[in-house]
Parts: sequence; C-alpha cells; structure tokens
Amino acid sequence: MQNTSHVDSWYAASANQQLSFPPLQGEVSADVCIIGGGYTGLSSAIHLRKAGYSVALLEANKIGWGASGRNGGHVGTGQRADQETLEKLVGLDHAKALWQLGLEAVDTVCDLVSEFQIDCELKTGNLHVASKAKEQPWLIEEAEHLQKVYDYQQIRYVDSSELADMTSGQGFHGGVLDEGSRHLHPLNYALGLAKAADTLGAELYEGSRVLSYTEGHQVCVKTDSGTVKSKYLVLACNGYLEKLEPRTAGRIMPINNYMLATEPLPEALARRLIRDDTSMSDSLFVIDYWKLSADNRMLFGGGESYSRRFPADIGNFVRKYMLRIYPELETTRIDYGWGGTLAITLNRMPDFGRLSSQVFYAHGYSGHGVPTATLAGKLLAEVIAGSAERFDVMASVPSRTFPGGTLLRWPGLVAGMLFYSLRDRLG
Repeated sequence: MQNTSHVDSWYAASANQQLSFPPLQGEVSADVCIIGGGYTGLSSAIHLRKAGYSVALLEANKIGWGASGRNGGHVGTGQRADQETLEKLVGLDHAKALWQLGLEAVDTVCDLVSEFQIDCELKTGNLHVASKAKEQPWLIEEAEHLQKVYDYQQIRYVDSSELADMTSGQGFHGGVLDEGSRHLHPLNYALGLAKAADTLGAELYEGSRVLSYTEGHQVCVKTDSGTVKSKYLVLACNGYLEKLEPRTAGRIMPINNYMLATEPLPEALARRLIRDDTSMSDSLFVIDYWKLSADNRMLFGGGESYSRRFPADIGNFVRKYMLRIYPELETTRIDYGWGGTLAITLNRMPDFGRLSSQVFYAHGYSGHGVPTATLAGKLLAEVIAGSAERFDVMASVPSRTFPGGTLLRWPGLVAGMLFYSLRDRLG
C-alpha cells in the first residue's frame, strides 16, 4: 500500500519544502532506472545526470520516506567499521583507500549542500563517548592511530575532565572529538537532493512500487501502472529490498531504529547538554546517538527491534535511553517519537556490487548511511559510465550472507543482538 505522506516526526513537521511527483503511468525509456528514492537513489540520479545519462527513478512511497528521512542526521568520517578492523579484514593499503573514500563521502555531502543551496542545518563535529571504563584506552589508541597512520589531524582524545565541560551527559569515560564529521536535518537534505535531481532533468516518480524486473536486451522494470525500459538498473532499496532481488537480500538484515524529539529547550540547558552543538554518540553495541535541532530540541535515537512491529509509544520507548544519559530531562516534554527501517550487514560494512553488466546495487549502510549512501550514488554513476576502480574499492570488501539466508537470518540476528544488548547493560 502506498504511503502518501512522511511518517509523523519532527523532521516531517519541520520540512522546509513540500515536493510531489506523479506515479509512473505507461511505458517510459531511460538510460538508467533507479529503484529507491533515498540518498543512494537521489545521489545516483544527480551524478548520472551530470554525466549525461537519462534517469527514471521509482519510489514506492514519498521521496525520502524511508531511512533517509528518519535517521539521526550524523555525517561521520571513515566507515562504519573502525580502521584497525578494516586493516585486519582487507590489509592496510585497502583500508587506507576506504578511509579516503569515507572522507570523500563527507565532502560529497557538503559539496552537494553548497552546490544546490540545500537548507538542512549542516553543522560541524561529532563527540563519540566511551560508555565503559575499559573502552577508554581503545579510544585513545584509535585517535592516535588515525593521527599517525592516516595523517588525520581533525580527531583528538577528550579526557573525562574536559568531557564534563562539554556535556552534562552521565556515565562516560572520555571520548574522541572528530571535527571532520558533520550533522544535518536528514529529511531536508533528502528533499534538497530530490529538487536538485529534478532540476537536472531526472524523471522522479512517487507511489510507484516495483513489482519485478527482467533482464534481456534491455532491463524491463514493472510497477502496477507502468514500465521502465533501460540500459542499466540501480537497486537503491536498502532496508526495503524485501523479495525484489533474492541474490542480494541475504547479505542485509532490516532492523528498526527509533528516535524522539523533545520540546524546544532553553538555550542555557541546550548548551549544558551539548556545549559546542556537535552530534554525539556512545560506544554501546546497540548505539545511542543524539544532537540538538536548530530550535534546541533534543533529537535522541536509542533502542532497536527486529520485527515489522514498532513499539506502541515510541517516544516513551526511547525516553528511557535518553534519561540514562540525561536524567535532568526527566520532566521535559516529548513532542515526537518515530521509527524507521535500515539495513545492517554482518561485518557492518556496506554491500556494493553488480549482479550483471546491467544491474548494480549498494545497500547495508548499518547506521552510517548519510555520507556512505551519498557517496554510493557517485560511485554507481562512475561504474555505469565505465570507471569501476573506485566502486570496486567498496565492492571488493568481503560480504557474507546471513546464516540461513533470508529464511533463517531473523532468529539468528535476534539471538545475537540480545546477547550484545545484555553485554551493554552488564558491561
């Protein structure tokens, strides 16, 4: 069933433009058909149009309806997996190439915001904090490793004393400040990308759920009211891929993540919570992440679930995670609570690939989607244009199928996540 409006969230309530695109009717032709109207699809459309390709983008609901319009808005450097893990997985040279692409991902977001004058509250810095005392040495080591091995000088360790001046959050044991990271209003960013793609001449269609596709001389993509025939196909569905493409579905797992927005806070309180208006995140396996909005609301993400069902009261569900860190917000009103579906992978690295010479995909951003999905669109455009080298830096990272594939991955994931949730609580 088509959803004709965005989920009820603070992001939707503060959207600075309303865009509407028609559903696909009849048959159209394009050089490239893109399935999915989130960051991956929109960035692909922009970069493909810049390269001279005609584009038809199909979105089942509204542009930015999925995770791209509901997430925490963090634009972090690097990859979702840390660099030392990547060095063990793929070797130092490959890990360095991945790091550079991670930096380029942030730059790509900033460049698109600047080029198309996207009003999305783009701000600087992320403060990542240790939730357990035993993680403090690891954070020190990580900052030093990035400084020495990767010559990244925008990160530094923050000890507990300095951290107490930067945030009133409780239970932390130092942190790292990354001034190369950014954060933004995710839905306004998505809408800005959509307007840019439309201005560049991409054909965008909403309310156009793809039922199937076939390959042949051309790719034929079918919805219930139309068909797109194209030379190439980009699968940009992420957590909403479902049964459309079984060959890749087993490498990702859809999970649900939740957020709240408080009432606007007094300036003095807002600065006490996050002195320098950075985004923040903690080191728990089931991560908490938060930031302040332009009108000083606390936007806090916490908690996950692994079925199609969302909690009945999302705001109250997330509130307990927020109060563990900021008990001073006990009497603060919760104005919005919402959830969304994202896709994770087993190794927390995105899954990029090609299914044939005609069909390409990128998904499984594992909570690092704002920069990585934006970069994915750029790299997808490059590989379609015949330059595969940078795309293959991402695509050659080993990617495993969840045990049991799509049939049995859910109970295995739940068991694993319950274990890590228990470890988070018990330390």
